[in-house]
Amino acid sequence: QVQLVESGGGLVQPGGSLRLSCAASGGIFSINAMGWYRQAPGKARDLVATITSGGNTNYADSVKGRFTISRDNARNTVYLQMNSLKPEDTAVYYCNAIVRNSISLMIGNYWGQGTQVTVSS
Repeated sequence: QVQLVESGGGLVQPGGSLRLSCAASGGIFSINAMGWYRQAPGKARDLVATITSGGNTNYADSVKGRFTISRDNARNTVYLQMNSLKPEDTAVYYCNAIVRNSISLMIGNYWGQGTQVTVSS
């Protein structure tokens, strides 16, 4: 069973930085796109950034120029470097991966458990 395990969240002051990591494991044949989404209290889950297996990236307008997504295909890991953090970046951040299962060869959409990012002075 595919599992995504996130790490790196926490409390940071405005203007600070954090780096999130998400490692995928279990029954993986290949991983297509990986990405990060976030959900603030009382709001819908929104896209933050995605990256394809070939390295093509896509960002929400609100994070362009501040956040950088990257991935290590050998480690099945995706990262999100967040700089110049703002209070409005406060949310639970979820890792997402589109994975082809190594046994069934079917493609599934998987989510991590979420990690809290709080930007506050």
